[in-house]
Amino acid sequence: MAKVFKKTSGNGGLTLYLGKRDYVDHVDKVDQVDGVVKLDTKDFGDRKVFVQLACAFRYGSDDLDVMGLCFRKDIWIHHFQIYPECHKPTLSAMHDTLLKKAGDDAKPFSFEIPTNLPCSVSLQPGPDDQGKACGVDFEIKTFIANKKSDPDEKIEKKDTARLVIRKIQFAPSQIGAGPKADICKSFMLSDNPVHLEASLEKDLYFHGESIPIKIKINNESNKTVKKFKISVEQLTDIVLYSADKYTKAVLCQEFGETVESNGTYENTLTITPLLAENKEKRGLSLDGRLKDEDTNLASTTMLRQGLEKEVLGILVSYKIKINLMVAGGGLLGGLTSSDVTLELPLMLMHPKPEE
Repeated sequence: MAKVFKKTSGNGGLTLYLGKRDYVDHVDKVDQVDGVVKLDTKDFGDRKVFVQLACAFRYGSDDLDVMGLCFRKDIWIHHFQIYPECHKPTLSAMHDTLLKKAGDDAKPFSFEIPTNLPCSVSLQPGPDDQGKACGVDFEIKTFIANKKSDPDEKIEKKDTARLVIRKIQFAPSQIGAGPKADICKSFMLSDNPVHLEASLEKDLYFHGESIPIKIKINNESNKTVKKFKISVEQLTDIVLYSADKYTKAVLCQEFGETVESNGTYENTLTITPLLAENKEKRGLSLDGRLKDEDTNLASTTMLRQGLEKEVLGILVSYKIKINLMVAGGGLLGGLTSSDVTLELPLMLMHPKPEE
């Protein structure tokens, strides 16, 4: 194991150990979470030790939790008691490694993450925003308490240790044929239309990968295609607490090619949407971020058939828009100008790493 992640409680009585912080959603199952808690029981008294995994949607920072309002909604939460020992998981190779690392008085635990939970997504904060980012996160917490989940019991911060983990998806091994679309648009004062056709080589691209778009324009009208623009839009659908849907452009490139009346144009143009070009855009969806680690644009949400999307919290998708700016000639050219717009679906994900 290259690295062990650990966090110790303020009182020194609990140390949480994990072998990894990224857990892959394979659509039909999710990687099991195996960990260990090392105990120093001298100050526990009659209290017990629990470990929990919670998936929550955060839609406001912690410092906004005033007057009884909470800006965090638990989507799913599960507890185990590990001292006195109640939870005895089947030991895995990960457990064996962590138990050797932790030494004596260490208790193993395991969590099965349900397949219907969302993946980790965070919304990019603005330059002046403070505290944790809004979005969906997963957190493992071990704590000392008298009861497992007593709302009246106040658990001291010094009696807890917690680590954030991520639930992520990788691209499927089979990548399909790319989408293709076309449009034929007629104009006022023109007998013939403008034809626009666009296609992608495949249906899924990796983050940071160049995306070639094949474009064909057949201008049979008496107007001129002055220029055209290609943009990539991220669509974020927050389905948990409201019906919020919003769109943010993550790329916009303008091309100055002109297509005269009765002319044609055919070319393959390459674009690459990157988070580096969008660092200032507040509310942009990103893949879940671990502390002090960089991230990227959020991956496309892959839905399992029959899954209720309301439980997913945040759904992310992308589309490519090709927009032709068409203008007529003569004195009325500006008045008779119009646009021809075509859209293609786009999937952005991470490649599955080599085993």
